[in-house]
Amino acid sequence: MAHILVIDDDPDIRDTVRRTLESRGHTVEVADDGSRGIDALAARAPDLVITDVFMPRQDGVETLLELRKAFPRLRVIAMSGGSSSGLINLLEEMEMLGANQTIPKPFTPKELMKAVNEVLARPR
Repeated sequence: MAHILVIDDDPDIRDTVRRTLESRGHTVEVADDGSRGIDALAARAPDLVITDVFMPRQDGVETLLELRKAFPRLRVIAMSGGSSSGLINLLEEMEMLGANQTIPKPFTPKELMKAVNEVLARPR
C-alpha cells in the first residue's frame, strides 16, 4: 500500500483521515501545518500528500507551490471546507497550481478513498 502524508491543522480531521487510510492498509504520517509537512518530506518522500488549504503559519497554497518546486512528480490532493467565513474556496486554484485532485470538506470516508485511489492509480 501507499505511504501518505496528511497535512491539516485540525486534529480531528487529521485523525479521521489517518484512521480511514490506515484501515485500508496505507501507512500514514501527519503534520499540523505546511512547514512541518515539508520537514517530514526530508525524512521520507511519500507516495501522496493530502493537504488542507487554510492553515496557520504555512497554508496549503504555499505548501503546494513548495512541493511542486521540490517534488514536481509528487501526487497531491488538496482538501478544503473554505475559509472560516465560508466565502472563499480555493480548490479550483489549487488544481491550477498543480494539485492532482481536490476534495471539498466535509467528505465521507468513501469520497476520501475514491479520491486517494484515483490519484494513486495515476502514473507519477
